Amino acid sequence: MKVKDTLNLGQTDFKMRAGLPTKEPVMQQGWEENGLYQQRQKLNEGKPTFILHDGPPFANGNIHMGHALNKISKDIIVRYKSMNGFRAPYVPGWDTHGLPIEQQLAKQGVHRKEMALDEYRELCRQFAMKEINKQRTDFKRLGVLGDWDHPYITLQPEFEAQEIRTFGKMAEQGYIYHGLKPVYWSWSSESTLAEAEIEYHDVKSPSIYVAFKVKDGKGIVDTDTSFIIWTTTPWTIPANQGIAVNPRFEYAQVLADGKKYVVASERLEVVKNELGWQDVEVIKTFSGKDMDRMVGEHPLYGRDSLVILGDHVTLDSGTGLVHTAPGHGEDDYKAGLAYKLPVVSVVDEKGFMTEDAPGFTGVFYDKANPMVTKALDEKGALLKLSFFTHSYPHDWRTKKPVIFRATTQWFASVDAFRKQILDAIDTVSFTPEWGKTRLYNMIRDRGDWVISRQRAWGVPLPIFYAEDGTPILEKATIDHVADLFAEYGSIVWSQREAKDLLPDGYTNAHSPHGQFTKETDIMDVWFDSGSSWAGVLEARPELSYPADLYLEGSDQYRGWFNSSLITSVANHGVAPYKQILSQGFTLDGDGRKMSKSLGNTIVPDTVEKQFGAEIIRLWVSTVDSSSDVRVSLDSFSQTSEAYRKIRNTLRFMIANTDDFDPATNSVAYDQLGRVDQYLTVRLNQVIKQAKAAYDKYDFATVEKTISSFLVNDLSAFYLDFAKDVVYIEGKNDLKRRRMQTVMYQALLSLVQLLTPILPHTAEEIWPYLKRSEAYATLSEMPTAQDFPGQDELLAQWDGFMKFRANVQKTLEMARDAKVIGKSLEAAVTVYPTAGLKQLLEGLDANIMQLLITSGFEIAGDKADAPADATVFDDVAILVAHATGEVCPRCRMTREDVGTDSRFPQLCARCAAIVAANYPDALSEGLE
Repeated sequence: MKVKDTLNLGQTDFKMRAGLPTKEPVMQQGWEENGLYQQRQKLNEGKPTFILHDGPPFANGNIHMGHALNKISKDIIVRYKSMNGFRAPYVPGWDTHGLPIEQQLAKQGVHRKEMALDEYRELCRQFAMKEINKQRTDFKRLGVLGDWDHPYITLQPEFEAQEIRTFGKMAEQGYIYHGLKPVYWSWSSESTLAEAEIEYHDVKSPSIYVAFKVKDGKGIVDTDTSFIIWTTTPWTIPANQGIAVNPRFEYAQVLADGKKYVVASERLEVVKNELGWQDVEVIKTFSGKDMDRMVGEHPLYGRDSLVILGDHVTLDSGTGLVHTAPGHGEDDYKAGLAYKLPVVSVVDEKGFMTEDAPGFTGVFYDKANPMVTKALDEKGALLKLSFFTHSYPHDWRTKKPVIFRATTQWFASVDAFRKQILDAIDTVSFTPEWGKTRLYNMIRDRGDWVISRQRAWGVPLPIFYAEDGTPILEKATIDHVADLFAEYGSIVWSQREAKDLLPDGYTNAHSPHGQFTKETDIMDVWFDSGSSWAGVLEARPELSYPADLYLEGSDQYRGWFNSSLITSVANHGVAPYKQILSQGFTLDGDGRKMSKSLGNTIVPDTVEKQFGAEIIRLWVSTVDSSSDVRVSLDSFSQTSEAYRKIRNTLRFMIANTDDFDPATNSVAYDQLGRVDQYLTVRLNQVIKQAKAAYDKYDFATVEKTISSFLVNDLSAFYLDFAKDVVYIEGKNDLKRRRMQTVMYQALLSLVQLLTPILPHTAEEIWPYLKRSEAYATLSEMPTAQDFPGQDELLAQWDGFMKFRANVQKTLEMARDAKVIGKSLEAAVTVYPTAGLKQLLEGLDANIMQLLITSGFEIAGDKADAPADATVFDDVAILVAHATGEVCPRCRMTREDVGTDSRFPQLCARCAAIVAANYPDALSEGLE
């Protein structure tokens, strides 16, 4: 019989090499075929509900790393909640309307204005569904569990119907109105934009100082004087209707190089330097409020330009007198309302100057800048032209600059119930906490929401117009349209005439409204997704409203978090979420935004093929996603190495519990050895800490807690010396069963704790755990226990671990000095202080075994240590090469090798174990 045949060497089919890229798709197919998600939902029936409402990604293109970070984070939370006492269904969703799909069709040669609207909308729908299927495959490949067969999609008839009812409730309360106001206008998209659709980029703009001659100075300002304004948009000068001043500022009439001007007193020095004035004299000063209704002369057209008062005027830049064009600026519009200034837009929907700008009609607005500047110069009104670079709003889809342009649009009033919205924010918890301030300030400062869009692909605004142009927003008409949308989808709006979309009573001969027409604008897509609480949470019986959690990128404070809050408060007076968790963006390794043009994009598919989705999931659990996250292939290589350590440690425990039956071989806590009890207590600390971190959505702490326990407590300590027990002792020896009990409990608990993060690995391990549940996902999270005297036990073993670290340092020094090779060649003699000696003697453990040495002795007090001992605070340590021979079975250097004649090659301990457990060895002998 061979010596190795007397060892309990762990056996397992669980592979050291994971093979994740090949293995994961097969596992995922099995989950789907066996209805794993549905099985978990069935198990959770009757439990408290936890709803994470999925913010819908736009259905356009394969997923990127930002999608992966978001969806995996959601999956981790939902899996954890599902395994920890909650009914936590997950319904994924998609946002499908809007410009991006129109742009994609245009790239394919589809021209929306050259075909019937319903035909065009059907092409958009088909494109969206194709992209949804593509992204659904991508998300499932990440291992995300959910109701993938029944997602919510914003183009679904039932969703569109709920959106219309949400709009109707707001209209019923008077929050929807029609008005002419300046809004963000994208000439490149030919549509209005919401604030959430704006991003900022640096542009080079002209900077001009312009003189407006005084026509009426109200006896304060001489008529041979000029008001000086400053602007960076010369093309808006033709739209000028007034000059705004701040009533609280002091203004000065000055004589500068022989000419008279008016500027704010605090800006005089700056203006003097900018315009290069040499000789400046202040003639008089006066308050801004005294300038009210003075009159200037438009420098190009000679018409009146009224001086008005406005608190928006600041002294940060310019002259303290602000060129006011109510058709092209929100502050201008608001300030001009009180003075009934005309609201004139001098550009059309494509960005070309209109007939309201004589001399520039038909010119693209940006090309009009130098033309206007030249005209002002020819009139003697241009005082200075220069250029500067600054941040300017752009269309986030087309990346082209936008303009402020007055158009007649449909608005949702925010001001009408702003306080209710702000109060609702106070009921929500935020992670990170700064999110509350961010959302609060955005709501506090935002204007009314322009909800109409001049596009084809979207949910039509359910508004009719009477023969005289009066808009009809009545409950009966809106409810009827909602019912039609629920039955036929919103495409029915383009397929039928207005009279066929109205309920009975609106189209008969007695109707007071005459011939009806219908609105051609669509709803802002943020109204689509922003009403998902109604179309999904309220509409689906398995869900509930408000949601427990919304989790999206930090850009959604101005997007989905914002629009959802407004519509929910408008309809029900409450926020649609109890908590918001926001994440940063994914950047490349150098901190740059990923883009195809830079060639720095990393897509999940690339990582999955090289490393596996499990590595992406583990990476997600290690990063601080509350801020922007850098990602590179190197980061996945490092994560892959961390995964390898986790896998191999778990594999060791699988192999060494292969012959362990938890039903019959488990040892009760009070029957465990002290070191086994210590590891049991530590395991329960890990369970408690990991679950607390899960509850806070702090995945990094979950991963760090588990990995630290695996690496430090298990691999580097318990499992290291365990080989001398589980390999060497008899199969059913109590010491061995004790350690297997701890290993099994640790393996089971860690696999369950890791299932939300590493579900593929957890499910691969699960069959080795001899559990009744078919999947790890169908088990429950472990429950942390407290044990009698655990605080004293932890303190005792913490003291030992400090002592052990000092021994390991001394062993390393002896290894460097060639005194020993492996630690099993060492004999350790220690000289502890009285306190440490008491601690070591009270461990009730084989310290030599714990230190993995062949000798250990407490020789005396620290003061008695020889000069060549290595001295630490509470101990002096001496390492020598152990005497004797190496036992080929336990590998220890022992003086009793050969003392048992039955097995002369073994030490006495091994000989006794073999004799008691392997009768064949007695008859056959060992070799």
